[in-house]
Amino acid sequence: MTAMLPESSTNQVFQSYGRCCQSERFFEDFYSNFMSRSDEVRAMFDDTDMAEQRRLLRAGISWLIMYARGSSGLKLHDLGKSHNREGYNVRPGWYELWVDALVETVARHDPEFTPALAHEWRKVLHPGIELMRAVY
Repeated sequence: MTAMLPESSTNQVFQSYGRCCQSERFFEDFYSNFMSRSDEVRAMFDDTDMAEQRRLLRAGISWLIMYARGSSGLKLHDLGKSHNREGYNVRPGWYELWVDALVETVARHDPEFTPALAHEWRKVLHPGIELMRAVY
């Protein structure tokens, strides 16, 4: 259960993510962006400790990148199970909203962002997102 994308792709995304992580505002902006996409998505976070949620997001994005680099998908599989219909019930289609919100937020926070980098982000996130969707 591993994915393996070209090192050039994962390195570009890893470096971009590092630039974004230099500001806690990146994670705050991501959630504002993501929650603005759907009333249902916004409602999922009604009783959420958002500081903890941002900490979890920081790790989750790293796991997605590491999975694309060839690391085990066990953490993503477990994350997918916690988000499946018996858990948080994150519908499979919401992952597209999540990726769109993330890439748009990266565009605002990474000074080296380009359309080509947006494509690399989507390519790198895809295997891990599909793994999580598969356990819905």
